[in-house]
Amino acid sequence: MDYRIFAPDKIVMEVELPASKSISNRMLILNALCGGELHNVARCDDTDAMRRALATNTTASGAVATVNIGAAGTAMRFLTAYYATLEGSTVILDGTERMRHRPIALLVDALRRCGADIEYAGEEGFPPLRITGRKLSASHIEIAGNVSSQYISALLMVAPLMGCRTVTLTGEIISLPYITMTLTLMRLMGVDCVMNGNNISIPADAHYVPCDFTVENDWSAASYWLEMQSLLPQSRITLKGLHSESAQGDSAVAGIFSRMGGTAPIILDLKETPDLAQTIVVTACLLGRHFHITGLRTLRIKETDRIDALCTQLRRLGYIITAGDDFSLSWNGERCAPEPEPHISTFDDHRMAMAFAPAAVLFPGIVIDDVEVVSKSYPDFWRHLEAAGFTLTPCERRKEAPK
Repeated sequence: MDYRIFAPDKIVMEVELPASKSISNRMLILNALCGGELHNVARCDDTDAMRRALATNTTASGAVATVNIGAAGTAMRFLTAYYATLEGSTVILDGTERMRHRPIALLVDALRRCGADIEYAGEEGFPPLRITGRKLSASHIEIAGNVSSQYISALLMVAPLMGCRTVTLTGEIISLPYITMTLTLMRLMGVDCVMNGNNISIPADAHYVPCDFTVENDWSAASYWLEMQSLLPQSRITLKGLHSESAQGDSAVAGIFSRMGGTAPIILDLKETPDLAQTIVVTACLLGRHFHITGLRTLRIKETDRIDALCTQLRRLGYIITAGDDFSLSWNGERCAPEPEPHISTFDDHRMAMAFAPAAVLFPGIVIDDVEVVSKSYPDFWRHLEAAGFTLTPCERRKEAPK
């Protein structure tokens, strides 16, 4: 379904944000490893895929279980490590066609060095994977620091099961807050790991201890409402369930948006919070703020190539932004004629849909395609927009080929 969207003049609303998907996915794995009670776990496509996978019987004698996690990239990475350590299990881990083009070789190679039995069931370096669980052993694990933090977090969460004492991240470290989040949650579950520079140490006798845990609400979901507040400054939007001292790196969005009202060019390095890029880039263009944003390396391998997607879809609104060879995005104010009736392709990416929806403030009647994609992280997004006064009218679909 596609929506034609019209925005209200202002928003006065309290918003009950969804629970953090990042924390939920980590806690679902840690809970599977040691037990405990979880509360306020996110209910969205990604966490639902994780729940179904963890509920699948993968240890039946002689059986090979097939687990399809759809478009859930976090589930693919975390479950690869989890199943590799689940003795007695044999699993085919698969996903969508896009997932079959998202690389996973770095994680597979690291796990194989620890003794993991993982085979590629399709193209080398990509899902699907055939994983036979076994007891792994490694006193030291090494992986590049400038790759997806999900690879690193996946290894960290199973490291205590291998007797691993140190994990070394080589080179530059990106998305550090997501790694820090994982370490914080591991400490809550009894593994007192410490990060010192590029080295993470784990006590020799480390083991997980069950605990009860309540997941806080999601700061990345808050970013779309901060975008709306910036575009409709007379609004009064209250965002519920957020922690100011949050383990979520995306909590940095509050400080970033507090500076959106100025006139100076926006200079940001988002290597630690790349998931905020779409919201910030779209907002900056709509406010007429020039920008240069770096640290976007991982955007090329997300649900879509988010760098290309932002360039092509913002051009439909008349903004000509530039992608640099250094994984940056820039805008110097260059404009072109916008499409008379702009139609935004989401490329099966939930963040594309939610970042562009507030553009209805400046482009009444803008069309967002495949609106169902928001179920990946924020299933109530459209219902919340309607409650805020937006008009959403279903319209004829115009599908664009995925990137």
